[in-house]
Amino acid sequence: MTETDGGAEKRRHFHGRRHGRKLRAGRAALIETLLPRLTVALPEHSGALDPAALFPRPPRELWVEIGFGAGEHLAWQAAHHPEIGFIGCEPFINGMSTLLAAVERDGLDMVRLWPDDARPLLDRLPDGSVGRLFLLFADPWPKLRHHNRRFIQDDTVADLARLLKDDGELRIATDDAPLLDWSLQRVRRNPAFAWTAEGPADWRERAADWPPTRYEEKALHGRPYYLRFRRRPRD
Repeated sequence: MTETDGGAEKRRHFHGRRHGRKLRAGRAALIETLLPRLTVALPEHSGALDPAALFPRPPRELWVEIGFGAGEHLAWQAAHHPEIGFIGCEPFINGMSTLLAAVERDGLDMVRLWPDDARPLLDRLPDGSVGRLFLLFADPWPKLRHHNRRFIQDDTVADLARLLKDDGELRIATDDAPLLDWSLQRVRRNPAFAWTAEGPADWRERAADWPPTRYEEKALHGRPYYLRFRRRPRD
C-alpha cells in the first residue's frame, strides 16, 4: 500500500459475510418486522440526512458504530445514554438480529440501523454531525493482497474527520497487532486527529464507559488495544 491509500476515487466494494447460520423463528421475525422500521432511509438524489429527524425525540448528540458485530457494545451505550441518538451499521444479518432482540427487550428507542456497508450512509451524513464514532474489532484482513479491504484507509479517515464535530471522539479497538500499527499510522497522519494516549496504559485498558464485547472476550488474535482520538477544532 502507498502513503495515500484510497486515492481520489472511493472504493465501494463490500467484502465480508452477510449471512451465517439459519436464524431462529423469533430472530427471523425481527428481521422482517422490526428492522424495516428502524432502518435509516437515505434521501433521494444526493441530499444529506437530517440526523435529528431519525429519532422519536431530539438527540443531544449522534453516535455511530461501524460494524457492531452482535451489538453488545451499541446496546450497552444506548441503555446508558438514552439522550443520545445511535446509528449502528452492520451487514451481517445474524449480528443484526441479535441487536434487534436487545432493542426490543430493553426498549432502546433511540437506536437506528443501517444493514449494509457503512460508507454510503456516512457519505450522506452532514459535516460535523457526529459526536462519537466507534470502529471495534474490524476484520484485520491479514493477507497483504487484502489490505485494501481494511476499513481504515486514508480516504475513510478523512471521511471520519469530516463527520466528527469539533472535539468529537473516534474510538478504535483491535486485537490484531499489524492492524493496530496500520490504524495508528493512518489516523495519526491526518492532521484533524489528536491521539489522546498519554502512555501505554491508555491504550491497553478499556475506558470505564467502554464495555467488553463477545468477540473481545474470545481474544482471537491477541491482546486487545483501545485507541481514542479527538477531532481537533476546525480553523
